[in-house]
Amino acid sequence: MGWLQRLFGKEASEKAQASKKTTTSPTKAAPAATSTEQIAPERVGLEGEYDQSGLAKRVALAFDQDNELNDEGRLWVAQTGSTVVLKGEVASQQILDKMVTVAKSVKGCTGVETDQVAVG
Repeated sequence: MGWLQRLFGKEASEKAQASKKTTTSPTKAAPAATSTEQIAPERVGLEGEYDQSGLAKRVALAFDQDNELNDEGRLWVAQTGSTVVLKGEVASQQILDKMVTVAKSVKGCTGVETDQVAVG
C-alpha cells in the first residue's frame, strides 16, 4: 500500500501519475469561479480540480513516486494552508530530511512542519 492509498483511501489515476501534478502549476478555474480566477496552488487536487486537501494529496503522491521513500506506516501528511504538516514517527532523520525535501518541491508548498514527528 502506498502513501496516497493509506492516507486518503485512493489510488492516483493514470492521468494524475502521468501529468505529475505535484510539480505543475494549476491552470483550471474552480467550478464556481469566473474565468479569471484560479485555484490557489495549495488547493489544486491530483487532476487539477479544487480539493481542500490538494497539497497534502499531491505530497503523498510525490512520496509514492520517489523510489527512496517507502510508506512509513506511522507517519501522516496533512496541510494547514500552504504548509505541509508531518505527524507521527519515521525510522531515521535521513528519511525525514528526504521527505521534507520532496514535500518542499511540490507546487504550492511554502513550508514543512516536522515538530510533531518522532525519529527512531
